[in-house]
Amino acid sequence: MRKDNLKWLMMLGSLLGIIGLIFIFFSNNLGASLAEGWLAKYDYAPSDYESKVKTNTNIFLVTGSILFGIGLSTVVFAFYKMLNTKK
Repeated sequence: MRKDNLKWLMMLGSLLGIIGLIFIFFSNNLGASLAEGWLAKYDYAPSDYESKVKTNTNIFLVTGSILFGIGLSTVVFAFYKMLNTKK
């Protein structure tokens, strides 16, 4: 691989990692926002609301963790390849 491609790969990995961290840190707010929209749309009982908040929060936590892991491994791989590339 050329260094140009590796730089793009590092930027892509960094972007994925940042998006993953945003999902992880703001999972409570994002999960509650989605649950409030669901509650307004379907007008169900508040007991269902709590389970929806927990479910949506867990979805954002898992998605953020996956994106962060992929981004981190991509950056490490690209950095390692960049050290070993002469061109």
